[in-house]
Amino acid sequence: MSAAELQAAREALGEADAEQVIAWAAQRFGPRAVIASSFGAEDVVLIDLAARIAPELEVFTLDTGRLHPETYEVMEALRARYRFNLRVYAPDQAKVEALEQHKGLFSFRESLENRKECCAIRKVEPLARALKGREAWLTGLRREQSPTRSGVEVIEVDAAHDGIWKLNPLAAWTERQVWDHIREHRVPYHALHDRGFPSIGCAPCTRAVKPYEDVRAGRWWWEQPEHKECGLHARR
Repeated sequence: MSAAELQAAREALGEADAEQVIAWAAQRFGPRAVIASSFGAEDVVLIDLAARIAPELEVFTLDTGRLHPETYEVMEALRARYRFNLRVYAPDQAKVEALEQHKGLFSFRESLENRKECCAIRKVEPLARALKGREAWLTGLRREQSPTRSGVEVIEVDAAHDGIWKLNPLAAWTERQVWDHIREHRVPYHALHDRGFPSIGCAPCTRAVKPYEDVRAGRWWWEQPEHKECGLHARR
C-alpha cells in the first residue's frame, strides 16, 4: 500500500464503527482478506458481525495442538450456526517433535526465550502460512485488553507479514460492549469465560484470573505483563 492510501483509509475509518470497517475490508480486498480467530469473546463478536455484513470472508484459526477442549467445542458451535469457511493451520509436526524431544513438554515455563520458541513453532510459523497470498487480515484486538495492546489502531501496516493491511474493527470497544453484543445476539461463546478465563490460549499457558487481576493476567502468568504476547501481533 502507499502511504497516501493508508492515510486516506485511516481518515475514513478511524472513527468508523466495526460494521463499517468490516464492510470496507470485504469490498476493498474481497477474498484476499481473512478473519483470524482464536474463538475468544472478541473473535466470536467479529465472526457474528462478519456473518451478517460480509459472509464471504474466510475465517482461519491456529490449532497449536495444546488447545482447551472447550475451544474446539465453541469452534464447532460457531461453524454450525454461521456456516462460515474455516481454515485450520497446525504447526510443523517435525519441529514440534524436535522441541519436545530436546527440551521436554514444558520448556516454555523455564525462560522467556524458551516460551517464545514454543510460540514461534506452534503459532507464528503457522500464521505466516495462513497469511501467505493475503492482502489483509482482521483481528479482534482491543486497546483495553492489555498494556501491550494500548496502541492498537483500527488500521495498521503489518510489517511482520510483508506490509499487508491489518484491520482491528473492535480496537476502541470496551469489554462491556463485547459482552453486551454477545448477549444481545446470543452469540455462542467459549465456556471457559464463565469459569474466570477472560483471555484464552493454549491449555498449559492459561489459567483463570482473580477478580482484581488484569484480563490477561492468566496468560503466561509467570511472566511480566509487557512480555505477554506470543508473536502473532508483533509491533515494530
